[in-house]
Amino acid sequence: MPELPEVEVVRRGLDAHAVGRTIESVTVHHPRAVRRHLPGAEDLAGVLAGTRIVAARRRGKYLWLDIDTSASSSSAVDPLTEAAPDVALVIHLGMSGQMLVCDPATPDPTHLRVRAALGDGMELRFVDQRTFGGWFLDAHTDTDTGVGIPSTIAHIGPDPFDPAFDPRAVVATWRTRHTEIKRALLDQTVVSGIGNIYADEALWRARIHGARPTDEIGPRKLNDLLAAATEVMEQALASGGTSFDSLYVNVNGQSGYFERSLNAYGREGQPCRRCGRIMRREQFMNRSSFSCPKCQVRPRGA
Repeated sequence: MPELPEVEVVRRGLDAHAVGRTIESVTVHHPRAVRRHLPGAEDLAGVLAGTRIVAARRRGKYLWLDIDTSASSSSAVDPLTEAAPDVALVIHLGMSGQMLVCDPATPDPTHLRVRAALGDGMELRFVDQRTFGGWFLDAHTDTDTGVGIPSTIAHIGPDPFDPAFDPRAVVATWRTRHTEIKRALLDQTVVSGIGNIYADEALWRARIHGARPTDEIGPRKLNDLLAAATEVMEQALASGGTSFDSLYVNVNGQSGYFERSLNAYGREGQPCRRCGRIMRREQFMNRSSFSCPKCQVRPRGA
């Protein structure tokens, strides 16, 4: 699943190429792509027709477009739009979702799921090979920052790039819990945006094994870990994200190349770039964890 840097790459592309445009029409090509919008495909298309995209936003790994429905003829009959322009088009990328802005003359991709015709003559396309992602409409909930967040995302904690992010609060929360530090990193309700890849990278940089209990790690070390996670995601963002295949792309269809700079994730059997010991892979929550046996000593009994 795309993590913060990959989703932020998509958000920036939408901000540059879709914000300010009118959605003239929406065509749903596969019902699974709108399964989270309970009123159905026809309702989603009807609500969005004639609306305007006013912002592209993200929290952690979650992406949405703020939609102004005030000019839409459907806003008079759809109860969701009574709070317009506080309607969000939530975009769940899933495992393989892509948001592409392209010329209508561009041939349709094989896995095209939703097409939105924009007022400037371009199209916004949602492509999803595995159909785990999708679009749905949601109402905003108010926040202290004045920026509304879709109600379905309100439980997600701020990410390290969010002005509301408080590393001291995160460390304090971790210190009150007895859980593996990698599990804590992946808990999106405390700190969002960090997935399996960047958790392994941050742990490698901080020289911490993912199985160490949070309440047995000192505050300074936990702060170092948060700083490492922020740093590695900043570097990944500068490289366009991590793309192991053609599925993770920006709105122009281009892949990121940060996988060339990974120090831990996916490097089983290769020498550690810091000490030379052979990197190991361990099972973790139906996934894999990668670490150095010398730099990241596994705690006894783990």
